[in-house]
Amino acid sequence: MSAAQSETTLEAKLEALQCHFTWDLDSCGRSKLLRVRDKLVDIGTEEGNSWLGHIYNLQGYLCHQLEDHSQSFLSRAAEALCKTRKTDEGPWLVVNYGNQAWLHYHQGEQAESQAYLSKVETLMKEYPSPSQDELHPEIYAEKAWTLMKFSREKKQLAADYFQRAIRMQPDMVEWQSSHVLAVASTFKRSDTGLEADILEKMRKAKEQDPENLYLAVYYLEQRAKTGERIEDEARELAEKVLRNPVSCYNGMKSLLRVYRYYISIDEAIDLAEKALEKHPDARYLKRCAARCYKWKIVFFRDGRPKQSEIDRAVSLHKEVISLYPGSSFVKRIDLANIYAKLNHGLAKAEQMYQELLELDLEPGDRQTLYNCYAKYLNFDRQEHHRSIKYHMKVAAIPEQSFFRENSIKILERIKDRGRNRMCREIEEFLAKLEEPQQF
Repeated sequence: MSAAQSETTLEAKLEALQCHFTWDLDSCGRSKLLRVRDKLVDIGTEEGNSWLGHIYNLQGYLCHQLEDHSQSFLSRAAEALCKTRKTDEGPWLVVNYGNQAWLHYHQGEQAESQAYLSKVETLMKEYPSPSQDELHPEIYAEKAWTLMKFSREKKQLAADYFQRAIRMQPDMVEWQSSHVLAVASTFKRSDTGLEADILEKMRKAKEQDPENLYLAVYYLEQRAKTGERIEDEARELAEKVLRNPVSCYNGMKSLLRVYRYYISIDEAIDLAEKALEKHPDARYLKRCAARCYKWKIVFFRDGRPKQSEIDRAVSLHKEVISLYPGSSFVKRIDLANIYAKLNHGLAKAEQMYQELLELDLEPGDRQTLYNCYAKYLNFDRQEHHRSIKYHMKVAAIPEQSFFRENSIKILERIKDRGRNRMCREIEEFLAKLEEPQQF
């Protein structure tokens, strides 16, 4: 076989692998990959985390895509997977070996790449899938867990993969919990909570996985949406969360949201500050606290903020922006919105927004920015027609997202009221959106 033929054969085998390099993760864009990488860092690497091997696997892939060193993460992934499963070999290594094959290929190391391909083939023969024509449940589970870190559409696919894995291997508690969370996350923007059957599945998953505080908090929030009083239970959960290691898997972010909507923003701030007292250097907790202060200042739900709260909000946001250099885009928008609510702060807010508007952004980030800028123009600057123009800019970007849906709803509401001189222009614009390839 010639060198060219050998190369083509190797590429074909690599493309057929089930691993991060073949799961179309890079289609999300660089900014999304940076945000996922930061989220993985915030999960932490505490012993006993059943997803630790998967965390390292995904980190290894992301580091490669972002042109950073990735080999050490993939090596740690293999070690963690074997430690979790309490054996040195098994089907849970298929994805990791696939990643390693791809990594060596990209590094020009064909012999090493071929060696890992052979390891994959050996594992597939020794540990075939229990169900013919389907992937091994371990592969489905890791693929599902990985996809959950990306878009809402990928979460729907993740729920399906978890279901397939569970059908073949029903004794994995962490798969059951993650499956119900994947299903629930597709209803994330709902104000009325989950459907009764999904809520019941979540209750059963919580009983099977009592140490999963993220699941417990999420279940509590869904019950609150149905009108149930949950204040006492929320405070009990807060004590448990505070005793656990810092992690975006410990439920703190969701719990603060529960406090905001069903107790008070002031108590949410107190809880965030209490957590920071215990872990003053934890960047994830600083991010959570910054979010609480933003709620207080931007929404005024529990009275006007004190000057000390304003100062704390600004300093926390600046610190968080520096701690998340690759994924601080949304926090920069939040800081601009905080300035917009302060006396004599509009000039600073406008300056920050203009700096953001000059950035070369991916489509999804442009939608986020234009939507937020449109609301700032409407509510803070009273420039209603410019606001409408920016909502149109959001809708004109042909990528499905929460912000695009939100801007379209706002435009439809303005059109239906019929009181704005731009109603005809809005109507014509929305009609064009229904036509293919207008923008």
